Amino acid sequence: MRIDVVTLFPEMFAALEHSIVGRARRDGHLDLRAVQLRDFAINRYGQVDDYAYGGEPGMVLRPEPLRDALKSIDYPEGTPVVHMTPQGRTFDQPMAEEFAKFDRLVLVCGHYKGLDERIVQKYVTHEVSIGDFVLTGGELAAMAIVDAVIRLKPGVLGDLGSAETDSFSTRRLGWPLYTRPEVFEGLAVPETLKGGNHALIEAWRRREALKRTLERRPDLLEKWPLTPEELRLLEKDC
Repeated sequence: MRIDVVTLFPEMFAALEHSIVGRARRDGHLDLRAVQLRDFAINRYGQVDDYAYGGEPGMVLRPEPLRDALKSIDYPEGTPVVHMTPQGRTFDQPMAEEFAKFDRLVLVCGHYKGLDERIVQKYVTHEVSIGDFVLTGGELAAMAIVDAVIRLKPGVLGDLGSAETDSFSTRRLGWPLYTRPEVFEGLAVPETLKGGNHALIEAWRRREALKRTLERRPDLLEKWPLTPEELRLLEKDC
């Protein structure tokens, strides 16, 4: 997968040279390219921003450098062009799965007060937020999206089944996890997990995931209601 990122701070993406994303780059699963927006500045002083019409405080990224940067990428028609903004739809696992279906992705990192609305109207296909808070720029949000998307591509994880059982991939939170030692500070691993009965272990995992989702993220159940099978699983635990 090739991901192009339009940014004022391409050096920030050096953080993605590590861990699973870094390995994906080295193994050829990810071609990540940071496009320096100032290379398309309107003058020799490197200007890419200007005052907002209407007198609003703060600076706005001008449309010409953004347009020229996007045109320099030469991405195919239909490629998602994603603008990171607090005003966008909240990024979630289904969106990561949708982006992972593509071989190309373009991410546009805003800065200052944001970017000229005409770029959004003419070039952006998705406006995305990673949460209800404000960051200095879109770079950290872009890195989160790169990480969430690329791990879903075949060959990136040693076992794709690991991604399929992660929190949110099942539209539920994950179940509690245990490793050795069997007893730690008076707390023991649940007996079900030690018995070797895979059917019982699977039922325990699903039930605990449902209980955790009900307790911690009931909002997920508004988007993805409990199925009749899940209701039966919860009733068995009562």
